[in-house]
Amino acid sequence: MSLRVPRALTTAIVSFALTQPALAHEQAGVAGGLVSGLLHPITGIDHLIAMVAVGIWGAQLGAPAIWILPITFPLVMAVGGVLGVLHVPLPMPEVMIAVSAVILGGAVAARLRPPFPAAAFIVAIFAIFHGHAHGAELPRAVNALAYGVGFVTATGLLHLFGITIGTLTRWPAGERIIQGLGAGIAGIGCYFLAQGIGAFA
Repeated sequence: MSLRVPRALTTAIVSFALTQPALAHEQAGVAGGLVSGLLHPITGIDHLIAMVAVGIWGAQLGAPAIWILPITFPLVMAVGGVLGVLHVPLPMPEVMIAVSAVILGGAVAARLRPPFPAAAFIVAIFAIFHGHAHGAELPRAVNALAYGVGFVTATGLLHLFGITIGTLTRWPAGERIIQGLGAGIAGIGCYFLAQGIGAFA
């Protein structure tokens, strides 16, 4: 029974990943910016799974990582967002976003427990690339500041969702479920990584 749950979770995640969400940035101004920013992280599965993985990994690591990692990511991501809005180039951002899902999902699956500064550094590096992607895709008609507030808020909520899932580590069966979920996240990351590398081939 314990093996069926991780497999079911992995299957559900993969099915969701292969479903192309509909994006519509039709609103303008401050309201449009806020709505667009809130929707952007949750309509890109590569972003979404990495955000959730940060929260789960933080929960696995415990204090202070459980709170510091989900705070570090949005703050550094905002800096990356500014770089994206200014069109400051970063090397292969989509590939790095996929790599973030592979590494963060793998860390959850393997229950990696690096020193806290190392974990925070890893999260911060990936946050720059996620933020850059959000900023670079800023819809022209919307307010940039409201858009930034929106995607930072949505990211924080996804981290909180990950932390909630991470509380399953209190039970042995829950830990196995989380490891299966981490493996699923890493697997989806590999799928996007292959796509990203293929685009450069």
